[in-house]
Amino acid sequence: MGQKIERDYQRFRKIVRGKVKSSLSKYITRGEMIGKKGNDLVSIPLPQIEIPQFRYGRKGTGGVGQGEGQPGQALTPPQEGDGAKAGDQPGGHILEVELTLQELAEILGEELALPRITPKGRKNIVTTRERYTGIRQAGPESLRHFKRTFKRALRRQIASGTYSPEEPVVIPIREDKQYRSWKEVPLPQSVACIMYMMDVSGSMTDEQKEIVRIEAFWIDTWIKAHYKGVERVYIIHDAVAQEVDEHTFYHTRESGGTKISSAYDLCDKIIQKRYPPDDWNIYAFHFSDGDNWGDDIPTCLEILQERLLPKLNLFGYGQVESPYGSGEFLDYIKDLTDGRENLVVSRIPDREHILQSIKEFLKTGR
Repeated sequence: MGQKIERDYQRFRKIVRGKVKSSLSKYITRGEMIGKKGNDLVSIPLPQIEIPQFRYGRKGTGGVGQGEGQPGQALTPPQEGDGAKAGDQPGGHILEVELTLQELAEILGEELALPRITPKGRKNIVTTRERYTGIRQAGPESLRHFKRTFKRALRRQIASGTYSPEEPVVIPIREDKQYRSWKEVPLPQSVACIMYMMDVSGSMTDEQKEIVRIEAFWIDTWIKAHYKGVERVYIIHDAVAQEVDEHTFYHTRESGGTKISSAYDLCDKIIQKRYPPDDWNIYAFHFSDGDNWGDDIPTCLEILQERLLPKLNLFGYGQVESPYGSGEFLDYIKDLTDGRENLVVSRIPDREHILQSIKEFLKTGR
């Protein structure tokens, strides 16, 4: 019975996976899964899947298989009331299923044909250490637990009457010996860091920030599937940049001007202080509407070329179009992409282009 249940469960999971994959674009565009995220599971609404169940109707209400029918007669009894008031009968239900982030990453990779990420850096090597957590009856003499062995030998000799307080000699035999046992414990290591930068000046609206939030969720999901641990850094900027927490990152709006170089400079300083490139796999993504103070553009390009790109696995610039931004920064940074595999530029006019943007960012396999 247990094997049959497991087989049915796996079949159901396969159906769910197919439904999610076929509707992936819809889920990404709406962003409805992000709000249902908890620990390592994500709840996904699947109205297309119905759970089989018996439904009992009221007697005498007619319907299919109950007497002669008339042309135009409804197959199910109507809801009581005139349609202008709330009904008192249950309606249809949407089934929510849970998928792990690993499963979501696999679906994303299959749908977008993404290559696996090839990490770099020494911290990608997960080390282990031996931790002695138990006792066993056999083992090498170098791991013999002398205190436990002595106590067992002493109890045995006292119980058998061979122990003499005048001559307190305790001689362990094979059955008395106790040995320490161990298991390999992986050392907890954060091997990758994702640095998100976003323009929060007055020209960035709430809709643009929601697009950034959706993209960041899927970027996180894909990168985390390739590393044992991932740390994230959030930087917001208008004319001045600052490091903030995740909630502040998505809910801050300023009214000042825009100076993108302030974010790039702060990103570089954080890398130097906390994330040595020889040890860390570092990813940086910057989202903006492309509006920038004109005299600041040369400084941005210099920091990006000379200080950031040599340290990063990948730098992604996403231009989220806004009715208030000029959008000119995209053209400047696009000129740097020639010959640089770790620099990706993506234009995101609206939510319908999120899926394509995610593919552009992650298709390099870096």
